[in-house]
Order: sequence, then C-alpha cells, then structure tokens
Amino acid sequence: MVAGRYAAEGGGGVSSRTCPDWPELTEIAPDLQFKHYTVAEARLPADALVQLGDFPQAAVAICADLDKNVFYAVHTDPQVAEALRDTHWYEVREWATSGQGGAA
Repeated sequence: MVAGRYAAEGGGGVSSRTCPDWPELTEIAPDLQFKHYTVAEARLPADALVQLGDFPQAAVAICADLDKNVFYAVHTDPQVAEALRDTHWYEVREWATSGQGGAA
C-alpha cells in the first residue's frame, strides 16, 4: 500500500488509512486530512443514507476529512458521492473554491 510505504519511510504519522493521493490533496486543501473509511465509520447524514438504501455499511467507500465534511470523489464510491452532493458535505475541489476553503 502506498500510504504504508510512506509511513515506513518516516513519512511523519501517515497511517494505512491515509489517502495515497495526500500530496495532491495537500496542494488543493492544505488544512484537511483525508482518510479512507467505511460508510458506517463515516456516520453520514441521514438524508445521504436514505439515498444509499441497502448499500453495504461495512464497505470502504469514502475518502474524506470527517471533521470538515469534505470528501474526495476520486476515491469515494460514486453512489456515496452522489448521495453526499445533496447534503452539507463538499467535494474537495468545491470546498477549496466555493466552500469554506475558499473563504480563507
């Protein structure tokens, strides 16, 4: 795993959950930390869960900064990303330009 390799090389606290695209994501949104989660771990908004229906809750399906409610669509299941678009969550590029990240 790429993230594991960085950690083994002394990558400074990079865990196996850390998104392997973290260098690119740091350029887009330096204040965010993206990790991979299951749908259940992410505790998504109820309206998104309703849209997902019987989607497997144990599936690793989202790459996100859970504290800021920002997801990375490239590493997020398309169904999950679509369900989140109608909530208070942002896709990282949207967050960086027109969301809270653009306000800085």
